[in-house]
Amino acid sequence: MGGRMASPTGRSVMELVLIRGLPGSGKSTLAKAMPCHVHLEADMYFVHPYAGYVFEGSKVGAAHGWCQSEARRMLEARRPTVVSNTFTQKWEMQPYLDMAASLNIPVRVIEAKGNFKNVHGVPEDAIQRMRDRWEEIESGEVA
Repeated sequence: MGGRMASPTGRSVMELVLIRGLPGSGKSTLAKAMPCHVHLEADMYFVHPYAGYVFEGSKVGAAHGWCQSEARRMLEARRPTVVSNTFTQKWEMQPYLDMAASLNIPVRVIEAKGNFKNVHGVPEDAIQRMRDRWEEIESGEVA
């Protein structure tokens, strides 16, 4: 897991980055390109040491709870953190925005817009439902 990202002035930057996008948009790839940040996503909850990725729909709520708890733990430890989840609607980001505000940590939101094969096998009809409920976020609206 990462440490602090150096700013152009050489000082470290403490922040929470939220990467949002549809399955296959490149969220995880963008997050992995931030090696100084701890990378978290709800899908990590479904990765098992020997079985690999095994999605269980009944545990989606637990996966998001785990992701939020881990993010809080990392932020409280003053570790720059990036969370990559679909975040199709603003309310889905709110727990992260609230925790960052309570810890006086700045938030940056990045929207992934790539068009790649989704690695988790999300059916096209599910992706279309996500696309249909997508909420745009204005620049500076959540910072």
